[in-house]
Amino acid sequence: MKTIDELLAEGVGGKRVFVRADLNVPLDGTVITDDGRIRAVVPTVKALAEAGARVVVASHLGRPKGAPDPAFSLAPAAARLGELLGTDVEFATDTVGESARATVAVLTDGQVAVIENLRFNPGETSKDDAERGAFADQLAALADVYVGDGFGAVHRRHASVYDLPARLPHAAGYLIANEVTVLKKLTEDVQRPYVVVLGGAKVSDKLAVIDQLLGKADRILIGGGMAYTFLKAKGYEIGTSLVQEDQIPAVIEYIERAEKTGVELVLPVDTLVAPAFPDLKTKAPASPTAVAADAIPADQLGLDIGPEARKLYASKITDAATVFWNGPMGVFEHPDFAEGTKAVAQALVDSKAFTVVGGGDSAAAVRILGFDEAAFGHISTGGGASLEYLEGKTLPGLAALED
Repeated sequence: MKTIDELLAEGVGGKRVFVRADLNVPLDGTVITDDGRIRAVVPTVKALAEAGARVVVASHLGRPKGAPDPAFSLAPAAARLGELLGTDVEFATDTVGESARATVAVLTDGQVAVIENLRFNPGETSKDDAERGAFADQLAALADVYVGDGFGAVHRRHASVYDLPARLPHAAGYLIANEVTVLKKLTEDVQRPYVVVLGGAKVSDKLAVIDQLLGKADRILIGGGMAYTFLKAKGYEIGTSLVQEDQIPAVIEYIERAEKTGVELVLPVDTLVAPAFPDLKTKAPASPTAVAADAIPADQLGLDIGPEARKLYASKITDAATVFWNGPMGVFEHPDFAEGTKAVAQALVDSKAFTVVGGGDSAAAVRILGFDEAAFGHISTGGGASLEYLEGKTLPGLAALED
């Protein structure tokens, strides 16, 4: 995989360089609520611009249905990128149409432009190779060189991620190179004890990675909504808590495998419950109650790990040499149910281990809850991509960057 430093050494002055970034940031209307993914691509864009490249930045945002939708415009992200770079960034109002062609045509050396949301074109996400390839051809006409730096999308077989690199000389940006280096520390020559903390809503999203980690991790701590499927698999009453009944057989198998292989599988010993899901807009008090994990009332639902579980999880992280965390421990967006996620984040900060926050909601939680990002070894920009890498899958966007 060619690095961006190698590309810069060859010279990019005057060349149109297409940077596939991940500007898929959360928006409240047109206000960006977390700009972490934009900041992550700045080093690559800045290096190219300073070397005299004419930089064309492209990304997806959200899940528009293959047609323009103002709610998913990249205009706010383009403006924020300009603020971070300290320069004006041009914005094309389409992907490969008249605006994109005209915007790119007038770029001068060192200038940066962002084209509109790639998913406004159905060819970006099409499962038809010909349709995807046709869109990649149109994108290729905008550039001379391709740089992949959208790690959050490398697990997708999309036109700008998988097909476009085959049509242009290509290299990996700083972000992707760094992400891969970090993930190799979690899969090759891992420093032990190796502790994995998994949370989030659905256990089905994590089954494949649990399957892989049962042969690699020393401890796996389970929290979030997915914990209640584990608790039900153990025969506990979980009230009205989130549960995936169809996943219980697989969970039972994993619990048994963990016991046989000596992997310590840690479940919450207590949990915070409430009569109903909290209002995340008003943040109105939800009157939580802490109960033992095997004594959840039938009319209550679990929304966070409890105070004893917080202490337990922190103690299981204390002596770790490597920690990977993906998924919050509860509904952290509400103050009544944020303490479990805070406790795990603080344990990572206090640990002497190499700590990796695996993107997605975990990365958002770290920032929303006010933690210093520099206190963690690495905060990934791609939750799904990180998990699939740990599952041992071949990621299309990385494979496409290999020479």
